Amino acid sequence: MDPEPGGMTLSEEDRRLVGLWAADCAERVLPLFEAEAPSDARPRKAIEGTRAFALGGKRTGQLRSLGWVTHAAAREVGDPVATAAARAAAYAVATSYMHALATSHQAKHALGPAIYQAQAREFAAGDDPDIGDEEIRWAIEHASPAVREVVRRMPVHSPGRSRLGALLHQLDAGLRR
Repeated sequence: MDPEPGGMTLSEEDRRLVGLWAADCAERVLPLFEAEAPSDARPRKAIEGTRAFALGGKRTGQLRSLGWVTHAAAREVGDPVATAAARAAAYAVATSYMHALATSHQAKHALGPAIYQAQAREFAAGDDPDIGDEEIRWAIEHASPAVREVVRRMPVHSPGRSRLGALLHQLDAGLRR
């Protein structure tokens, strides 16, 4: 498959493999959301939808809706730890809708679950950056060669000025090795 101008190659199988990894990342911090909002199943449903797609399901409007309602859950929960955990789930489901464009926006779809996984754990540990760094290492170690290859097709991320930007850069650099 040839990339579009300004694009990259990205197959349905690529989306599925990234989605499986993304679901694993988001699932690691799901208990942090559920501890704060035990009756809100939106992030869990987003992770389940991501996993179903990754294992051969179809991309449907319902799958896209799971992403939107999970972003809403992140806004509504009112706790930074739970917000970051819900964002990890919302970005996980977004992996199924990545476009074959070599843009930082599309890269955030792929990398967002692990970034917000790290942020949730870091916040839960009282803003301990060592915990966030450990989560980034976990995400790198658990990324398949296919996930690494998809990331290599995307633009390189600079360190940025925020902690989230630093986590993104660390993850991006680690997956390119």
